Amino acid sequence: MDIIKLPGVGHDEKKSMDLLAPVLLWRFIAGRIWSIIFFTLIVATLTVLLVSNMTRIYRATATLLFENKAANVLSIEQIYGVEGGDDYLVTQFELLKSRALAERVVRNLGLDTHPEFDPRQQPGPFIDWQFLLSKLNPIIKPEQLEEDVEPVALSEIDIFDQVVEDFQRRVSVSIVGRTQLIEVSTDMADATTAALAANALADGYIESQLEAKMEMTQTATNWMNERLISLKNTLSDSERRLQEFLEQENLLNLEGITTVSATELSGISGKLTDARQERNAAESQYNQLMAMKGASYRRLASVPAVMADPLVAQFKAAEATANAKVQELSRRYGSKHPAMVVAQTELNSARANLKAQVEQVVASIKNSYQLAVASERGLQSSFEQNKEQVQSISRNEFRLRELQREVESNRTLYDTFMTRLKETTATQDLDTVNARVVDRALVPKRPIKPQMLTLVMAASVVALIVATGVVILQGVLDRTFKGDEEVENNLNQPVLGVIPLVKGKPGKLTQLFRQDTDPAFSESIRSLRTSLVLASMDRSYKVIMVTSSVPSEGKTSLSSNLAMALGQIEKTLLIDADMRRPSIAKTFDLPAGTPGLANLIIGSAEIQDCIIKLEGIDVITTGTVPPNPQELLSSERLSGILKQLEAQYERIIIDTAPTLGVSDALLLSRYTNAVIFVVKSDATSIPVAQSGLGKLLQVGAPVKGVVLNQLDVKKAQKYGYGYSGYYGDYNKPEA
Repeated sequence: MDIIKLPGVGHDEKKSMDLLAPVLLWRFIAGRIWSIIFFTLIVATLTVLLVSNMTRIYRATATLLFENKAANVLSIEQIYGVEGGDDYLVTQFELLKSRALAERVVRNLGLDTHPEFDPRQQPGPFIDWQFLLSKLNPIIKPEQLEEDVEPVALSEIDIFDQVVEDFQRRVSVSIVGRTQLIEVSTDMADATTAALAANALADGYIESQLEAKMEMTQTATNWMNERLISLKNTLSDSERRLQEFLEQENLLNLEGITTVSATELSGISGKLTDARQERNAAESQYNQLMAMKGASYRRLASVPAVMADPLVAQFKAAEATANAKVQELSRRYGSKHPAMVVAQTELNSARANLKAQVEQVVASIKNSYQLAVASERGLQSSFEQNKEQVQSISRNEFRLRELQREVESNRTLYDTFMTRLKETTATQDLDTVNARVVDRALVPKRPIKPQMLTLVMAASVVALIVATGVVILQGVLDRTFKGDEEVENNLNQPVLGVIPLVKGKPGKLTQLFRQDTDPAFSESIRSLRTSLVLASMDRSYKVIMVTSSVPSEGKTSLSSNLAMALGQIEKTLLIDADMRRPSIAKTFDLPAGTPGLANLIIGSAEIQDCIIKLEGIDVITTGTVPPNPQELLSSERLSGILKQLEAQYERIIIDTAPTLGVSDALLLSRYTNAVIFVVKSDATSIPVAQSGLGKLLQVGAPVKGVVLNQLDVKKAQKYGYGYSGYYGDYNKPEA
C-alpha cells in the first residue's frame, strides 16, 4: 500500500515564520509578560543581594605632568636616543606599570604585610571543600583527604612576588584628554592605603627617573673619555695621510687644471656628436646605394638620396618629355622620318644626361660617407686622449677630496665630543627629570565598584533579553495547534468546529451539553451539529466515527455531547467502540456488567438487550471487554449489527480508540459514512496529528473534517485568533 503524504506537512515552517511576524510576536510576548517581569525581578533582586555583599573598592588617583622636551643642559638623551617621540607617553605608561616600580612601592609601604594583600591574612574559602568532599565521597579516608588538600607553606619570596603581582593588577594609567597629563590610579578596599600607594607610585617614578639620569650621565662621561682618546688618534692619522698624498703627487691646486680639461673635453664631445650625426646620415645614403649595387642608372635614380638632387629631377623630366614626344610621333611617322629621327635623338641625349648625373650623384654620396667616417675617427681619437687626461686629474682630485673630508669629519666629531664632555663634567651633579606631580592623590570618599545601579540595570536587561528569548524560542519550537487556520494548513482538512476549553473533570464534561451550564461550550456543540447536518444533506452521514491520534484529546466527551445535540433533532445512538479504554459506561453511571457491543459481536446478547435508554439518546457500551478486541472488530457480524442499527436510528455516533498504537479505528472506518478527527488545542503535536490522520487516509477512511477541541480562548487571542469576541458574549451576564 502506498503511503499517503498529507499536503499540509510543509506548513510547519510557515507556522514558525508566522509566529515571528511583528504583531504575533508582540502578542506572544505580551501573553507571557508577567512571567518575563517576574523572572527579571528575581534576577534584579539576586543581583542587589550579591552586589550588597561585595567588597567596596576605592580608587585614588595622582596626576603627573610629562615634559618630553624639558630644559636639559646635558643633551644626554641625544647620546642614548631617548628624546620624546610619538611613543614617548606609551613608554612612560609601561614604566609606571613596571614590576620594578611596583616592587619599590610594595617595599616602601610594606604592603606584603597588609591584610588586603598578605595571603596569610586572607579569609578562608567560602566553601569548605574538604568537608564537602568527605560527605560526597565516604570511601576516601579523612587522613588521605587531609594529605591531599593540605596547603603548601609559602616562603617570604613567594609571598612578596604574589603581593607585587596583585598590586600590579590594581594599578591603572591613563592620559587626560589631548594633554601631557597622566593619571596614575590604584584600586583597593582600604581607601587610605590606596591614596598612599598612588602617591608612592608617582614619587617612586620620579625617583627612579632621577637615579637613571644620574647613572646614565656617569656612564656617558666615562664612555666619552674613552671615546675621545680614540677620536684624537683617528684625527691625527687622517691628517698625516692627507699630507703624504699632497707630497707624493706634487699637488698644490687642481681647480684650474680640472676646469680647462673639462671645458676642452666638453668641446670635443660636442664636435664628436655632430660628426656622428653626419656620419649616420651619410651612412644611411651609402647603405641605400650598396643595397642596389650593380643596378642600372634608372633604378639608382629611384633611390631617395639620388632623387633629392635637383639636376637628376630635371633630367628625369626632360627624359619623360622626350619619351612622350617620341611616343606621339611614332603613331604618325615611321622610324626614319626626319621628325621621328630628331625626336629619338633628343630622347637619347636626355637619357645620357640623366645617366651621367646619376653616376655623379652616386660618386658624391660615397665620397661624403668616407669623409664623415674619417672625421668621426679623428674626433674619437682626440676625445679618448683628452678623456684619459681628465680621468687622471679627477682621480687625484677625488682622492684629495676624500682625505680632506675624512680630516674634517674627524675634527668635527672630536670637537663635538670635547664640548659634550665639558658640559657633562660641569653639570653631572644637577638633578633634572621630565616629570613632576601636579595633583597628589587624596583619600577617596566613594567606592568605584561595585556600581550597584549599573550592575542591577545590566543584570535586569540581560534577564529581560534572556526571558524574552526563551519565550520566543518556546513559541517557535511549540508545534501544537493554536487555531483553526493551523489545522487547515497542516492537515489539509476543513475544520468542522472549535470547542472551547471547559475546566473540570473529564467525566463531568461528557454531559455538559445536557446540563447547559456553559453557554459557549453548548453553542460550539450546536455549531458542530449544524456543520454535520448541512454537510450530509446531499450525502447521508448516518454512521459517524469520532477518533483522534492519541488518548486524552477529548474524543469521548465530544462524542457524548455531539450525540446529545443530535438527539434533540434526530433519533441518535451512541456506541462506545473503544475496547481498549472504555469510558462511556462509567461517565453515564451505568451498572457494571451491562451487555454491549462486544456481547453483540460474539452473539451472547441481543440488540435490544444492549441498548440503554437515556434522556434524548440511546447508548450501547463496550460490554464485556474481550482479550482480543482487534479480532472482534474485524468480524463480519459487526457489519450486520450496524446495518440493523441504521434501520432503527437516524444518526449513529461511534467513539473509537486513537489511531496511533492500535488499528481499531482503521477497522471500524470501513463501516462508517463519516469520520471526525479530533485534535486537542495547544497539546496535540502537529506531526502526531499528521501521522494519525495519515493512517486513516491510507485505508480510505471517509474523513470529513477536524474538530479543534479544548481551545483556550484567552490564550488563542495572544496568537492573533479572534475567538474571544465570539465566545466571550456567552459568558457575560445578561443586561
